[in-house]
Amino acid sequence: MGQCAQVPKDFYDKITHQKLADKGYGLEELGLVVLFSGNGSNMQNIIESLHDRYYLHDTQKVQLKILACITNNPAAYGIKRCESLGIKCEVLSHKDFSCREDFDRALSGLVEGYCPVLVVLAGFMRVLTPVFTQKHRCINIHPSLLPRHKGAQAIRDSYESAEDFGGVSVHWVNEVLDGGALILQESVPKIAGESFESFENRIHQLEYALYPRAILEALGLREGGV
Repeated sequence: MGQCAQVPKDFYDKITHQKLADKGYGLEELGLVVLFSGNGSNMQNIIESLHDRYYLHDTQKVQLKILACITNNPAAYGIKRCESLGIKCEVLSHKDFSCREDFDRALSGLVEGYCPVLVVLAGFMRVLTPVFTQKHRCINIHPSLLPRHKGAQAIRDSYESAEDFGGVSVHWVNEVLDGGALILQESVPKIAGESFESFENRIHQLEYALYPRAILEALGLREGGV
């Protein structure tokens, strides 16, 4: 991709290819960095769904690239997934840092080295501070219909609630936990007598369907570039 272009913070609020060209960023390729902490199933789904594929922005054909995946967990199973998929994976353990801000500063520097136009959180179990979020355009997936059931136990909380539905949300990341503007959101009906394991699996299947679509939405891309 050559020289790393500086993409402004509000870039995706009014994305155009002319703006990309003005910033020196190649029109033919858009790069993503994916952050994860554990199993990496959402990460793998993103790679298999989007990597090296062509899409349209207006009439311009562009190729999406997963430039790298980064984990804060040296024992994450997702590292093996990256190896099998041929995607570079970096490990930056948060335990090597004395505070969140120091880790986020190091993470930001690592991400900047890849020049992504978007950072995708896929099961990244860290609350990012403004040290990171004010420098990078990031999106996250959450297994509930936000603003309902924020936090790490969202699926369990949704399952045990009196609501007759669950869901998945994809949102922009800011300094508020699960508080950024929504990109896409979709619900699933609860089934009477359904086990938690079955409900959880249906939520994950919806995640796999929704996240690639939300990434394209965030980038202003659509199918038809092949």
